[in-house]
Parts: sequence; structure tokens; C-alpha cells
Amino acid sequence: MTRRMPDPPGLDVAQLEAYLRREHPGVVGDGTLSARVIAGGRSNLTYRVDGGLRPLVVRRPPLGHVQTTAHDMAREHRVISALQGSRVPVPPVVALVDDPTAGTGGVFYVMALVEGTVLAHPSQNTTYTADELRAVSLELATLLAELHAIDPDQVGLTDLGRADGYLDRQLRRWRTQLDGSRSRPVPVLDDLQDRLAERVPTTRRSSIVHGDYRLDNVLVGRSTSSSPRITAILDWEMATLGDSAVDLGMLGLYWHIRRIEGGGSVAPSAVDPAAGYPDFDELVDAYSARLGSSVPELGWYRAFAAYKLAVILEGIHFRFLGGDTVGEGFDKIGALVTPLADEGLAQLAGVVR
Repeated sequence: MTRRMPDPPGLDVAQLEAYLRREHPGVVGDGTLSARVIAGGRSNLTYRVDGGLRPLVVRRPPLGHVQTTAHDMAREHRVISALQGSRVPVPPVVALVDDPTAGTGGVFYVMALVEGTVLAHPSQNTTYTADELRAVSLELATLLAELHAIDPDQVGLTDLGRADGYLDRQLRRWRTQLDGSRSRPVPVLDDLQDRLAERVPTTRRSSIVHGDYRLDNVLVGRSTSSSPRITAILDWEMATLGDSAVDLGMLGLYWHIRRIEGGGSVAPSAVDPAAGYPDFDELVDAYSARLGSSVPELGWYRAFAAYKLAVILEGIHFRFLGGDTVGEGFDKIGALVTPLADEGLAQLAGVVR
């Protein structure tokens, strides 16, 4: 009999295997499943599961302190299911599981593994030419435009969110998230929060919004002889209907995250102009060309992205203090909150970075 490997934190593999054999026997076969945490996630936990007929991926909420409006597995599963067959590449889904005896004690979902690499560190750029990195970057922008061009009604996502008043609700939501994760005073973040609320722009375009769109939330793969392509867009837990420019603001923040003090160590990025990555303005141009329309001034949206990431990191810092994080590097998370708030204030002031 095959010896079972130790369980990773947050997943009982024997329970998962029993559930899959009972409900989805076509993905398990006769093997003994094993699982490991996929490195890189600091929010939802993501596991690779091997030993079945094909590799699988399991996504579950983080351990410990979880905000009631965050880490929504059912939402993430629903969006990925709705986008199957569209021009937006997403992993094939297997099941949404709401069974406390199935391996995590709560709601999670299972999808097929998509081959590809998450570009999250400059050292990975040596695998590609400068032209290839430029092409992948522009594809990242055009795929965002493809997402924003989808009619939610046509893919069954009419009720995913309410576009009217989206930005005001987002500010209230993230204020609530921050208030639920306070472990220390961060006055500069409160200042940014107030200034954002004073300057809420008028939405020019509403669409499906990813909510956390960036290079290290996609997989890049290629066959033996082809150019690299984006094979899947990941991490849809924040998806909703709202102001399309919010996704551009988030992409802009992460495109230059290494310019923010401490950003490269806590939120690593492969983006390096010297390796071939274009400037963010070129991504905006590619996005606009695919969508066939111009974009609004992005200062407020990039400031909001910095604010949102700061609140997320403050929540992770809260969980770290409570001993509820899995992996390394969480001791540095809290140090990025103030520089992010400073970045947001600079974007509001029109200071180009």
C-alpha cells in the first residue's frame, strides 16, 4: 500500500480523497493523493494535489481570522465557471465543495491544474527574451480589455454585483475591513482613506472587475516551439461588477511595486524595464486599443489600489500576530502598510512615480 504523505496545513488529504472518490471518481483513479501548498499565496491557501488521473488545485480561505466579505470561494468558483470558453483564459473547474468532512472544514473548490509559471521575481526573466516579455506584458493588458468587454448578462453574471455606487461601496467595504483588522494605529492610512472619499470620480465604464489584476496572478506557459502566452488568469475572489478602471489602477500599482519602499521584498514582482517589460503607459495604450475607447485619468484609481493593498496587508499582519499564517515572510508584511499609504497620497497629489 502506498504510504500517505503528511498533510499540509489546512487540508486533510484523506478526507479530500474520500470525497472525490465518492462525488467525482473520474478525477481520482486508483492512486493515493498527496498535496502541498503552492508557494506565493498570502491570502487564500492554494494546494497542488497529485496522485489522481490529472493534477488538481484546491483553493480554500486562509486559516484563522477571516473577514466576512473576503475570501469568497463560491464567488471565485462561479466567476471561473462563467468564463469557461470565453476569450479570458481560466482554469477548468471540477467542483465547489461545501462539506465540512471533505478536507478543509469549510467551503473550498477544486480545479484542474493549468501548466504555466507565475512570474513573480526578476530572476525568472532570464527564461525569456526581451521581446517575449514585452509580448506577454501587452497580452496581459489586452486580456484585461477582453474581460471588460464581456457582457455580464451573456455569461450569467448579471447579479454578481451592482455597478451603481460601486466606488462608494468599495470605500465603505475596505474601511470596514480595516476596522476589523486593527492591531495598531496607522494614521497615514486613515488620512488616505479620508482623501479618497473626498474625491470619488464618476465612473465612465462598468464591467466585470477582477479586483486583483496583476502579472503574478496569471500563468505564463508555452509549448516547445511557440512563444510564451498567458495560459490562465487566477485569483478571482474579489471579482464583481463595477468601475473597470479599478483593475487598471491595481495593475499600475503592481507594475511599479518595486519602486515603493519595501515593495520588492513583501510583494515581489518580475517587472523590470531592463529585461524588456514596457512602461505601464504602454499597457494602458494596448488596453485602450483593444477596448476601442480611452481611459479616465488614473491617479485616483492607483491611489485606491495602494489603499486596498495596504488594508489587505494590515489584515495579513493581524493574522500573523495571531499565529494564523502559513509560510515565511509574514513578519515583514506590516512594514509595507505605511509606504503604500504614502504612495496613495502621492498618486492623489499627481506625483508621477
